[in-house]
Amino acid sequence: MNIQWFGQSCFKIEGEKSTLVMDPFGAKYGLKLPRLTADVVTISHQHEDHNNVSAIKSTSDQPPFVISEPGEYEIKNIFIYGIPSFHDNESGKQKGENVIYRAEIDGISLAHLGDLGHLLTNGQIEKLEGVDILFIPVGGTYTINAKQATEVISQIEPRLVIPMHFQLPELKLGAKIDGVDKFCKEIGICPTERPNKFKVAKKDLPQEDLRVVILQP
Repeated sequence: MNIQWFGQSCFKIEGEKSTLVMDPFGAKYGLKLPRLTADVVTISHQHEDHNNVSAIKSTSDQPPFVISEPGEYEIKNIFIYGIPSFHDNESGKQKGENVIYRAEIDGISLAHLGDLGHLLTNGQIEKLEGVDILFIPVGGTYTINAKQATEVISQIEPRLVIPMHFQLPELKLGAKIDGVDKFCKEIGICPTERPNKFKVAKKDLPQEDLRVVILQP
């Protein structure tokens, strides 16, 4: 499996038989989204920095299958489970709803938290039990911050964490968010290597200690 991050919450996950793109962003945020193809696209919520479906082309003669609601899905060897959550810690009163996605590809379980704005409930934790790789927002302001992110990681107990939704030099949002270094200090792990693509197989996942991978867009 190959994992690429393009900034904000946008990832491309290439499995052996299918490709998934998660939360593609629009053009006005200072980041450049390359031409991407996918079999499946997931959207955590309908904000323009997360829902640019039109930018994603198909890998076949059919358009990509778009998922933007909670539920269970199985498309082209990808099993996806959408879990309801909120964009804030007031049950969505400020920023609305958010969908957490758990995806199973090549025997690896991934979880993408979207713009999660709160600690997880017991029901959500139960549905995320056994997740191998966690994509988690860490920048605060619009999402959970670094401290809250470490608490959510403790709730889920993944093997590997990839932070997302943090400040980049070229990123233009309505308000500045924290950089990834704040999260590194909070969790006590700060890898020196920051690749632009991460290749992983089930056998490569850490068995005991948590691993943090920081990707470059």
